[in-house]
Amino acid sequence: MKLNFPLQVLITVLAAAGLSFYPLNEFGDSEIISGSIAGLILSTVNVLLGYAAIEFSFHSSYTHFIQIVLGGIALRMFFILFVLLVLIGIFKFHIVSLITSLFSLYVIFLVLEVFYIHNRWQQKISQNTEVQ
Repeated sequence: MKLNFPLQVLITVLAAAGLSFYPLNEFGDSEIISGSIAGLILSTVNVLLGYAAIEFSFHSSYTHFIQIVLGGIALRMFFILFVLLVLIGIFKFHIVSLITSLFSLYVIFLVLEVFYIHNRWQQKISQNTEVQ
């Protein structure tokens, strides 16, 4: 497994934590901070599960790869929905901070994931043309 994508995820998490530290510390209470942290953790777990699915299926056929990655997206969405329902319904997390941090990091991580898939497929295509 290549470490460049997990490193990008780590840098993104650290940047998000760094950028949100002052506003959360200055204006947020413990509910808002815990909701923001929970959203960060949930979106990070989500993107790492996506990375695992990509790496697991990458050397398969293109059809199998797409089936695993798209099926994984559907499963991850249900996982996020379930965890959100538990966090909001049972643990009473602050809804706005949880959803805001989850959604904003989800979008950033989705962009990283798409670029990662694109770069991996470009490498695979160039390796296949060199062999022929």
